[in-house]
Amino acid sequence: QVRLVESGGGLLQAGGSLRLSCAASGRTNSIYAMAWFRQAPGKEREFVTRIIWNGGMTYYADSVKGRFTISRDKAKNTMYLQMNSLKPEDTAVYYCAAGNLGVTSPAEYDYWGQGTQVTVSS
Repeated sequence: QVRLVESGGGLLQAGGSLRLSCAASGRTNSIYAMAWFRQAPGKEREFVTRIIWNGGMTYYADSVKGRFTISRDKAKNTMYLQMNSLKPEDTAVYYCAAGNLGVTSPAEYDYWGQGTQVTVSS
């Protein structure tokens, strides 16, 4: 089992920056990839970005490319999401996830955090 705990959400104005963290514990040596997803009210859960845990390769959704940066600190078993130039449409609950495939479908991720709210006002 892998336990994921997100932190760092908040309320801010458009154009601002925020960094989310996701701390992993448990069987972290079983993780191949970690990802961030988000879900806005009334919408499906949406892929944001993912990182291959050991190799560090990253992949971003077009909607966040150039504004968001995913990274990880293997020594701390922690993943980060640096979000810059935030827009009102980035408002959502952000979830971190861990899985074995590193794909963009939420169905392929086995472990999820509880989510953290990010609200961007115009």
